[in-house]
Amino acid sequence: MPFRDVGNPRLAALLARSVAREALPPSLIFSGPDAADIRSTAIAVAQALNCLEPAGKGDERDSCGKCAACTRIARGMHPDVLVVEPGENGSIKVDQIRDVIDRSGYRPFEGRRRAVIVDQADAMMAPAQNALLKTLEEPPPSSVFMLVTTRPDMLLATVRSRCPVLRFQSAAQNAIDTDAREIASDVLAQVAASEDPSRRMDAAKDLMAKTGAGGRSDREQLASHLHAMAALLRDVEVLATRADPGVLANADARADLDRLTKSFGGGRGVRAFTAVDKALTALDENANAKIVADWLVLQL
Repeated sequence: MPFRDVGNPRLAALLARSVAREALPPSLIFSGPDAADIRSTAIAVAQALNCLEPAGKGDERDSCGKCAACTRIARGMHPDVLVVEPGENGSIKVDQIRDVIDRSGYRPFEGRRRAVIVDQADAMMAPAQNALLKTLEEPPPSSVFMLVTTRPDMLLATVRSRCPVLRFQSAAQNAIDTDAREIASDVLAQVAASEDPSRRMDAAKDLMAKTGAGGRSDREQLASHLHAMAALLRDVEVLATRADPGVLANADARADLDRLTKSFGGGRGVRAFTAVDKALTALDENANAKIVADWLVLQL
């Protein structure tokens, strides 16, 4: 399945650029509520890496979806695309992981890169996850590891720390929440205007807008604001690097994006995006919403 056919166009565009620039991280976690969507995106990466007649324009690379390599990858029959899945007992055992680690150490047989996809990665037993740690930290130069999961909290912290996380959203979440975006934009603007911790704490209060019912609902509401903030920061990076503005998720808020790019373009924006991702991970692990909001505004 080419990138153009997957369900998350913003992340697909990011991955297409990374493949074209040969800047794809050697190990990744694909996390989201739709298992089929994130698995198909991992397959799309494998196809883009090994397509015999690549498509795409500018700095984005896509697969044709029709050549012999793409067809074999889609059918699960390409020798350089290794897929690990749970066995009959519903778990992925250490022997399966050791086998794929051993096979990934060799040069690709016929493709450009070897792609290792661990489907339902949360099904890995603890020994299997531990066996994978060194390879995730120092993967073979010709291999890319993609861990696909709908439950990233089931992965060991040591595994999560070694892999950038791409968070996929459901179709409903992909619809722009203008209220959440307005809150996220205002908070980013406040933080950019002052390094004073006390004023940043005021921004944390704004980030907690529409919360207060307590418990799980607070975390969910804050998470919606953080997803909107992450989307804004992605768009800021698109503008800062002068990439194709056609991939902007918030094109209708261009004036706000231009203002934010002056403060967050470049290294600060990347650091801010990383902090937002860590905050979302903390919420997934049931951290207190107010503590997460307070921590985040001090990191941005």
